Amino acid sequence: MADAEGTTFLAPGEPVDLDNCAREPIHVPGSIQPRGVFLAVTEPDLVVRHTSQNVAEILGHPVDDVLGHPLEDVLGAEAAGAIEHHVRTWGNLRARNPLVVTVGDVELDVVLHRILSGESTLLIVELEPASGPRPFSFPNTYQAVRGAVEQLNHAHDLAQLYEITAREVRALTGFDRVMIYRFDDEYNGEVVAEAKRPDLNPFLGLHYPASDIPPQARALYEQNWVRLISDVGYTPSRIVPGLDEETGLPLDLTHSILRSVSPIHLEYLRNMGVAASMSISLLRNGRLWGLIACHHYSGPHDPPFGVRAAAEFLGSTLSLRLVARVEEDELEARIRAAGTLSRLLTRGRDHDRALASSLVGTTSVLDLVPAQGAIVSADGVVDSVGRVPADPAPLLAWVAGQDAEVVVRDALEEQEPQLAAAFPEFAGLLALRLPEGQAVVWLRHEAVHNVDWGGDPHNKAIATREGDDVRLSPRKSFALWRETVRGRSEAWTEREVRSAEELRARLLEVLLERSQLQVRAAETVQRSLLPSSVPDPEGWAVHARYEPAAGGRVGGDWYDALVLPDGRLAVVVGDVAGHGLSAAAAMGQVRNALRAYLLRGDSPAQTLASLDHAVRWTMPFEMATVVVALVDLTTGEVELSVAGHPRPLLLDPGGSAALLEIPVDRPVGVGSGEPPTTRLTLPPGGGLVLYSDGLVDSRETSLRDGLRRLRAQFDGTDGRPVDIDEVLRECRDPASVDDVTLLLVCRDRD
Repeated sequence: MADAEGTTFLAPGEPVDLDNCAREPIHVPGSIQPRGVFLAVTEPDLVVRHTSQNVAEILGHPVDDVLGHPLEDVLGAEAAGAIEHHVRTWGNLRARNPLVVTVGDVELDVVLHRILSGESTLLIVELEPASGPRPFSFPNTYQAVRGAVEQLNHAHDLAQLYEITAREVRALTGFDRVMIYRFDDEYNGEVVAEAKRPDLNPFLGLHYPASDIPPQARALYEQNWVRLISDVGYTPSRIVPGLDEETGLPLDLTHSILRSVSPIHLEYLRNMGVAASMSISLLRNGRLWGLIACHHYSGPHDPPFGVRAAAEFLGSTLSLRLVARVEEDELEARIRAAGTLSRLLTRGRDHDRALASSLVGTTSVLDLVPAQGAIVSADGVVDSVGRVPADPAPLLAWVAGQDAEVVVRDALEEQEPQLAAAFPEFAGLLALRLPEGQAVVWLRHEAVHNVDWGGDPHNKAIATREGDDVRLSPRKSFALWRETVRGRSEAWTEREVRSAEELRARLLEVLLERSQLQVRAAETVQRSLLPSSVPDPEGWAVHARYEPAAGGRVGGDWYDALVLPDGRLAVVVGDVAGHGLSAAAAMGQVRNALRAYLLRGDSPAQTLASLDHAVRWTMPFEMATVVVALVDLTTGEVELSVAGHPRPLLLDPGGSAALLEIPVDRPVGVGSGEPPTTRLTLPPGGGLVLYSDGLVDSRETSLRDGLRRLRAQFDGTDGRPVDIDEVLRECRDPASVDDVTLLLVCRDRD
C-alpha cells in the first residue's frame, strides 16, 4: 500500500515489529480510541457511511441502526441541525472546533473536519463527552494561559522558555510529568525541561534515539498538533466498514482526534510505566523541532478538549517565542559574520600582500568560522593560522580532488579513513575548493563528549516470548545509559557553513581581480552571488531570470528575493554602473550591504538611504540603481522605493499591465538621502514586475518602445498565460551591450 507521495506502507493485517514499524500506516489504523464516537457522513445529505463500533455504548444505537441512516436519526434533530448549520456557516471547520451538542441527557463536544473519499469528500464527526469550562471559546483558552504567556514574553533565554512551558502545561493539564523534548538534526531527542511529581525519577537531560519516533509519526505530528492517549490500555474500537467505497483503502485519520495508536507505541509507553499520554507539537517554519510530552502514571487521564486546546495554544506560543529568539540570534550572528567577512575582504584586496597571508592575519578566517587551525592556499602562496599539519600539501591535494565546492566532514576516521590516517590529530574539516587548486581549509580536533541516553539506544529490540511465538518488542530499559562519543569533531553548524560559502563566493571576486581572469570566470562570480533559489511562499509565485549581455559580458545587474524575519517577502533588482570584474565586485558589496539593512528591519526607503551613505563613503566612484519592495504575504500590502531604476510594472487581476506612476530618487551613490516611499496592495491575481534597463533600452530600441513591448508581453486580458522566458526572448535586444534581469511576484487567485 502506498500514499499519494508514493511512500510504501505495510499491507493491511501484516504484523508490525521493530524491523518494519517505520512503514506502519499509522494514519489509517482502521480504529479509534473508545473515549468518543467516530462518524463519517456524506454531504450535503448527512448520511452516515462509516461509524465506530462503540456507537451503541455512547449514543445508544447499534451499528446497523447507524450505517446508511441520516445523522438526524443518530443524534436527534436538534444536534444534527446544529452540525448542519455549523458546516454551512464555516469553511475551515478545524479552526472552529468544537461544537457542543446535547444527545439525550449527554453533552458532547463535536469535532469536525473533512477527508477525501475518492473524487468527493466525507465529513468526519467525532463526539466526546463534554467537560471543562463552558462555553469553550478563544477568550477562555487565552485566559487559561494568559499568565504563562506573560512569563514566556519576559523569559531571558531558551532554558527559561522551556522551563516555564513545562511547568505551566503540567499545571494546566494535570499530568504527572511534562517534558519539553527537542530534536537535533537527525531527530534524536533530548529532554531540555521537565515538570513532574516529586516522587518520579528525573528524565531531564536524557537523550532518546530517532527510532523512538519513526518518520511517519513525525509527519503526523507536523499536521495534527495534539495527540491524546487517555488510556494506554484501551481496546480499539474498529471503524465499520472503514474502507473507502471507491478506492478500497482505509479511511485517512490523519486529523482525527480519536485516531487509534500504533501497538508498538502503546507497548513502548507501557514499558515506561505510562498509563496515559499527550503530546503537543512544537514547530519551526512548519517543521517539527520538538514536542511537549505529557505522561501520567497513576491511571487513565482524560483532559477535556478545552484544556487540550489551551495547552496547544501554549505550545504554539512557545514555538513563536523560540523562532523569534533563534532568528534574533541568527541575525546578530550574521551581522557579526558580515563584519568579519568585510574586514577579511578589505585586507584581501590589498594587492601588496599575498591573499593567503591576508586571510590569516590579525583578523583571520578563524574569526569567521571557529576551529583549531586553518590553511589558506591562494595565488601560489600557502599560509596558516593555529594548529595545522607540518606538511599540508596532501590535504590540499585531497581538497582539490573533491567534486563539491564546499566539503564538510566531522568524523574523518569514519568518513575519510585514508585522510584520517595521514592526519590523526584532526577529526573534522571544512574546506572551500577554489579554482586552480586553491583552497581554504578549517581543521578541528576530536571532541570527546558523553551523551546520557534513556536506555541503551543501540539495543533497540528485546526478544520476548508470547505463547509459541517470539516477537520483537520496544526496548524495556529506560535507565540512564552513558555513551562516550569519540572520533568526532564539534559539528559544523549550518551558520558556519553558510559563512564559509559566503566567503568562497567573495573570494572568487578577489581572485578574479588579482589574476585578471577571462570574462567567463567573471560571469561565474556574478552568478555565484545570485540566489540559488527564490522563496516559494504559499499563495504566491516568485520567478526571476538573469542573462549576461551578448558575448558573455558581465555587468552589475543582480536580483534578490528573501523572506525576512518579520515574515515579509523582500524583492530587489539593482544595477551597478559599468561592466566586467569591477562592476561584479561592486555589485557583490552593494547586494550584501542591502541584504544586511533589510535583515536589520529597515524599510525600503531606509535601506536605500543607508545604502547610499555606505556607497558614498566606501565606494566613492561607484553608482547603482535599485528598486526595493517589501510584500506582506498575508495582506498583499507592498511598500517600495526606487533609486534611479526603471519603475515597476503593476499587473492587475484582470490581466492588464501598467507602468507605476511613482516618484523615483536619484541613484545610490548620488542619492538625495530621503528616498520616497510608495504603498500599494496586490489583490489576489495581481502582480509586480521588476526589471533592469537592459530589458527595455538599447542602441536600437528606445526606452518608450521597450516599455511598450514589455507591457504587451505581460498583457493577459485575452487569458494568455505569461511565460517569463518568452518575455525575455521577445523583449531583449540581441545587440544589447547590457545584461538583463527580470523578477516577477504574483499573488495567487482565491
